[in-house]
Amino acid sequence: MSRLNILTIPNRKKSLRQKSTEVNPQKISSPEMQSFFDNLQETMLKADGLGLAAPQVDQLIRIIAVNMDESTQIMINPKITKKSWSRNIAEEGCLSIPNIYAKVKRSKKINVEYLDRQGQPQKLKTKNLAARIIQHEIDHLDGILFIDKMVH
Repeated sequence: MSRLNILTIPNRKKSLRQKSTEVNPQKISSPEMQSFFDNLQETMLKADGLGLAAPQVDQLIRIIAVNMDESTQIMINPKITKKSWSRNIAEEGCLSIPNIYAKVKRSKKINVEYLDRQGQPQKLKTKNLAARIIQHEIDHLDGILFIDKMVH
């Protein structure tokens, strides 16, 4: 495994502001893709992050790594299928925007569908911090940064 380079603001590359493309399910089992999943997870953990999206390591594909409940999860082509009306405001940070924190309003509960690293469809209902992390990382897949959603 190798640690990937995390893009930070300001960066001349536009990856952090571009929309990512879906991963072809046929490619998920390839050795290259499996290695990328391992490297993405390792990079997130070594950087002490709670999540990391592929665009943050200059890969414009819809993959996120999430560190939840003492286990890491790879989510491929994640889609939020339901958000609660109930929201809360909490401070967020980002590995691509070091040393800056801001309050962001997000749904307290979400349902998300994704493919796991074996290409199997998964559904997850989650709340609180895990829901916040997933929403933050999916924003990265759409070229949105948490500073775009700051509240005062």
